[in-house]
Amino acid sequence: MDSNKDNINIEQLFHNDLYQYLLSIGMVDERLPEAQDIEELWQKIGESYLPDGMREFRDYPTVSLGWMMFVGMAIAKYWDTDWELYSKVDDLYKYLRDQRDFDHMDEYVCEKVLLLDEEQQAAMAKTVGECASRTYNLLCHRHLEPGTSEAFRAYVAALHQMYLMGMAMELKRLGYHMTKLN
Repeated sequence: MDSNKDNINIEQLFHNDLYQYLLSIGMVDERLPEAQDIEELWQKIGESYLPDGMREFRDYPTVSLGWMMFVGMAIAKYWDTDWELYSKVDDLYKYLRDQRDFDHMDEYVCEKVLLLDEEQQAAMAKTVGECASRTYNLLCHRHLEPGTSEAFRAYVAALHQMYLMGMAMELKRLGYHMTKLN
């Protein structure tokens, strides 16, 4: 079996599931946004996130996956607010995490970055929790041997889609709507 092809397929599986779910609840538009500045940061953010995410995955898999969605949202908000400033931050993931700590990064992003009220925070936590649960379920159903390179690549693919969907959700919330040009 071609593991590179399988990795692309599993990432597409995560993408399709998250996209359909978020579209069904109105959290993303039919046409997803393209934000090259945010997408280009993925590799650096992903690499910076991996030690924390992998440490948490065994005991808290949905937190490990879900927090990356919050990171995607925060980066989209920074991009919209003052990209000139935030693009100069050496490691935006560590910047976010170190405002409080890993365990409370979701609260920091919701309260201080996205500026959500309590009701909005609860709704966002529910949405992110559902996305993380769905993605974890898809990972489990792949029956990947823990600790293998295939399992690692699948985890990174899952994080990548959580990041991109977090970005898409926040850009929509900020009023960016992607429409097909006629």
